[in-house]
Amino acid sequence: MNKSKPNFLAIVLSFFAIYIIWGSTYLFVAFAVEEIPPLILASVRFFIASIAILIICLFTADLKSLKWPQIKHSMIAGFMFLTLGNGAMCYALQYIDSGFSALMISIQPLVIILMLRVLEKVKISPKAMIGCALGMLGMYLLVSQKDLVSGPNQWKGLLAMVSCLFTWGYASLYVRHVELPKSHFVNSAIQMAFASVSLFALSFVFGEAKVDWFELKDLTYFSMLYLIIFGSVAAFTAFNFLLQHIEPEKVATSTYINPLVAILLGWYFRDEIISSQTLMAAGLLLIGVYFINTNKKKRVIESGTSE
Repeated sequence: MNKSKPNFLAIVLSFFAIYIIWGSTYLFVAFAVEEIPPLILASVRFFIASIAILIICLFTADLKSLKWPQIKHSMIAGFMFLTLGNGAMCYALQYIDSGFSALMISIQPLVIILMLRVLEKVKISPKAMIGCALGMLGMYLLVSQKDLVSGPNQWKGLLAMVSCLFTWGYASLYVRHVELPKSHFVNSAIQMAFASVSLFALSFVFGEAKVDWFELKDLTYFSMLYLIIFGSVAAFTAFNFLLQHIEPEKVATSTYINPLVAILLGWYFRDEIISSQTLMAAGLLLIGVYFINTNKKKRVIESGTSE
């Protein structure tokens, strides 16, 4: 974990990115997958984003100082975060709708806390556990609404989402204990570049249909552009920045906010219904975020102890 004190404004803007921008990506992914197979969508998205970030790095980062261990760890992180994590989510969208997938992701903080306890023997405060319990209750109220799940073979989507949760959670802990490129942009670019190649290979294995890139709707092009610039370049770089400065379970609280953003945007742009049960669940999720983010016991994650 980076010991240098981060800029407060950078932290605020980074949380805005992973809370609001990432929450909005579910809407644009839903638009894009109407014409583009999910794994191809993710592959192209990360490939273009990695090129854009590398161009920025040519003027802002010292690429000559990169070491092979740093590159290797970034590639491994990219494979876990983006190929297995994001790729699984995109795969799941073939069988469950985007709103439901966003709701399942809200369990992420609890997954990370359990991993911290089991893998790193970290003592978890009662307040953080209460926050997770409230988040879980809120998620249950959301996903128990039958009209949120649609389509056959739902078990495939659910299994993919569970895989995404544990892969993303383990990756969040992994990056805190390995040497990564000092530049967050370089780190993100390497992760996306490697993920784009592995996602393309998986797309070939799963036999996804070819895409006529010149015959897509304007909304699909706009969605791709939004996902590349804001969802990948801005938000994922912000996510990598936060993981090196903020406790992973606090970074994971974005998975409580993302579903709320996704639901509101779905209601506004796709005429999706927001029930009273959804509003009640939203309140519980927000309270859960408050409990985790106001945990006053500062943990030392590197040593696996608490102070």
